[in-house]
Amino acid sequence: MDITLLVGLLTPYLPFFLGLGQKAIEKGAEKLGEKEAEAIWQKLFPKIQAKQAAQEAVEDVAKNPEDGDAIAALRNQLKKILEAPENTALAAEVAQILESATIKSVATGKFNINAEGSNIGNIGDHGKAIMTFGQKP
Repeated sequence: MDITLLVGLLTPYLPFFLGLGQKAIEKGAEKLGEKEAEAIWQKLFPKIQAKQAAQEAVEDVAKNPEDGDAIAALRNQLKKILEAPENTALAAEVAQILESATIKSVATGKFNINAEGSNIGNIGDHGKAIMTFGQKP
């Protein structure tokens, strides 16, 4: 499971989940639906509540979602929670919800692109451009 993706998808909703303010839908809605975010949060919250460092990391990100250090700390705490042997089932459930939510917004496949004389750029979260060059058959 991609913990960075998980943190990025939950971050816009943390202030609301902690009762700190309105739902921050503008960024989160683009990546993850409210229903999925709440489902993941409900699964993770008891484990977060049981761990002081995790609680503090969540609060820090909720208060300042642009703080890279706070995000790194939250990512580390969630990684510890989800990789703990006793949380194998929890990790599988969260991964399943995360996968079903991200599938809604991801298009995959193989495409033929003529990039001759072009500059190639890639915009977006976790975007990939895989190109194979060679002669046409």
